[in-house]
Amino acid sequence: MAKPTNGQFSFEFKLAVVQRFLAGETQVALAQEFQLSSPLLIKKWASLYRNEGEDGLRPKPKGRPRSPFEAPPLVQHRTDLDKARGPEPGAIPDPGPRGLGS
Repeated sequence: MAKPTNGQFSFEFKLAVVQRFLAGETQVALAQEFQLSSPLLIKKWASLYRNEGEDGLRPKPKGRPRSPFEAPPLVQHRTDLDKARGPEPGAIPDPGPRGLGS
């Protein structure tokens, strides 16, 4: 366990180590043999394998997933809003034509 750096391990490597662990070899012995930073890494891989099967050991895509659709534009033209809402709040209303000779 002399390797303190974080390494990336292939799917095949993880699967082989997990299968040997599930066959009865100890975490400590496997970690020493493969120079892993911690025996807990094997325990984590075994847990993923039990819960998710082989897909749990495959590499996951990094980052935020892309949206499957394009979001609609957030900005609308004022003329569209005027039609729907009427005059802007706080605006002085138009008194209309003044009556002549009322």
